[in-house]
Amino acid sequence: MQLELAQIPLVDGAVAPNLARTIDAIGQRRAGTDLMVFPEATLTGFPTRENVRDIAETLSGPSLSAVRDAARAANMAVAVGLAERDGERFYNTTVLIDERGDIALRYRKTHLWATDVGVFTPGERFEVCEFKGMTVGLLICYDIEFPESARAVGSLGAEMLVVTNGNMDPFGPVHRRAIVARAQENQMFAALVNRVGAGDDNLTFPGESALVSPFGDVLAELKDEDAVLCVSADRALLAQSREHYSYLHDARIALNLVDENDAQGRRSLNIRPRTR
Repeated sequence: MQLELAQIPLVDGAVAPNLARTIDAIGQRRAGTDLMVFPEATLTGFPTRENVRDIAETLSGPSLSAVRDAARAANMAVAVGLAERDGERFYNTTVLIDERGDIALRYRKTHLWATDVGVFTPGERFEVCEFKGMTVGLLICYDIEFPESARAVGSLGAEMLVVTNGNMDPFGPVHRRAIVARAQENQMFAALVNRVGAGDDNLTFPGESALVSPFGDVLAELKDEDAVLCVSADRALLAQSREHYSYLHDARIALNLVDENDAQGRRSLNIRPRTR
C-alpha cells in the first residue's frame, strides 16, 4: 500500500483555510497513492466550548462532502478529521473515505485530552474495515498513549493502524515513542500524521509524522517541516513479524470490551461502561 502523510499546518476554528489546504493536497497526489492521511481535526482545527457549535458539521456537511468529492476525483482514499456534530453532541472524529468517495470507516476519539473535555463527547467504539488488501483501523492522538486502544484495534485484525495526530510541544516525543510501541506490540503497521506549525494559545506542533513497521522500525519520517511524505507499506513485513509468534494470540489478559457486529456485518469492539 502506498501512502502519503500530509503533515500540514492548520487554523483552529476556521474551516475555509483548512478545507482549501486539504483539497489542494489531494489534488497534488502522487501517481499510485492509495491513501493520504491528514492530522487530527483537519477540517476544523481544535474548537473551543464557545465556537464548537458554529464550526462542527455532520458527516453529510459541506466540508466533508467536498473532501469526498476530491477523493473520488483523485481515485484515492483519504483519512481526515473534523469536529463532528451529531444532534446536540460533538465528537472529535476521523473518517476513512475510500477512492469512491464513500465513508468506509468512522472513528470517534475515545480518550479525550484535557482541552477536549467539555467540548467533545468521548467515543465508545473501535472498528476496522478492509482496504486495498489490508485491515485498517483508526485512532486519534491521545488514544495511542493507552496500549489498550491499539490492542482493541489489533484484536479486530488490524494490519494498518492510522493515527491522526494533533500533539503539541513539549509532548511530541511521547507520541513518537508510543507509536513505535503500539506497532511493535500489535505486529501491525502504524501511520502517524501530526500537524505542524503554530496553533491557538501559543501552541507549537512539532510534526514528527512517521510510518512504523510491524517490527517497530521507523520506515520513513518527517521532522518539523510543512511537507507531504510518500511511503510504502509492504505487507510481506506483516507475515515476517508474525512468523514465529503472535502477541495477540499469546496474551492472557482480556480487554474489557463488548464484541459486536454492525448491520453490514463488520466486527467492532465497544467500551464496556465502568461499574463501581
